[in-house]
Amino acid sequence: MFRLADIAATACRNLRRWLFAMITALTLSSGFAAPGLAQAVVADLSDHLIAVTTGFAGAKLLLFGAIEGAAADVVVVVRGPGEQIVVRRKERLGGIWINRHELVFGGVPAYYHLASSQPLENIASDRILARHDIGLDHIRLQNPDGANGNLSDFRDALIRNKQRLGLYPETYGQITLLGNRLFRSDIYFPSNVPTGTYNVTVYLMRNSKVISAQTTPLVVSKIGFGAQTFAFAHSHSALYGIVALALALFAGWFAGAVFKRA
Repeated sequence: MFRLADIAATACRNLRRWLFAMITALTLSSGFAAPGLAQAVVADLSDHLIAVTTGFAGAKLLLFGAIEGAAADVVVVVRGPGEQIVVRRKERLGGIWINRHELVFGGVPAYYHLASSQPLENIASDRILARHDIGLDHIRLQNPDGANGNLSDFRDALIRNKQRLGLYPETYGQITLLGNRLFRSDIYFPSNVPTGTYNVTVYLMRNSKVISAQTTPLVVSKIGFGAQTFAFAHSHSALYGIVALALALFAGWFAGAVFKRA
């Protein structure tokens, strides 16, 4: 019953947001919005919270919105919270592969998703894309101290590792334009998506220029028993270790007792 109620509530929420986007588009196209006050792009998400529970298998959100004025291209970038990552490179020494070099990158998006209404090379130049961190090649990272000419190799390795984990999708998402006014796009999050506050930025681009942008926050958070266990383990690490050890000993004793009786 509760699951059906949750599904119904989600459907109602999505319907309200779709109606909002449609009304906004009709308002902008009909000229009811006051000049200089209307936004060039209006967008929203089907939900602003991804709840990570036990058995979480990923999530899919719907991004939708409306644009004002003449036909334009839409680009959506989802950036996860920044983190620090150590990238190591192995070298063979005496027949053994060991880590010889490492670089620490700061401000690395924990998750990065991009979707566009058409290929990026048809929308804007590399200079414009780099200015707004649009595309994997233009992600702005904090360069580590003492980095030499091999920085690009470590950067490429970092992105490959993120792609292997499914956190930097190799294939860009698609944005569907409906009547040159409404647009929509699906955003997929894998089961290993990190928790934190995400930024979902919608860029409206016309004539190879960004004419408007809107950023919407998205929260990925652990909830339920798993979240309580995680919080307890970090705030009371010593006690958590004792409890975990006691449970392991009890489980071993109980299993031994059952097999003896069998």
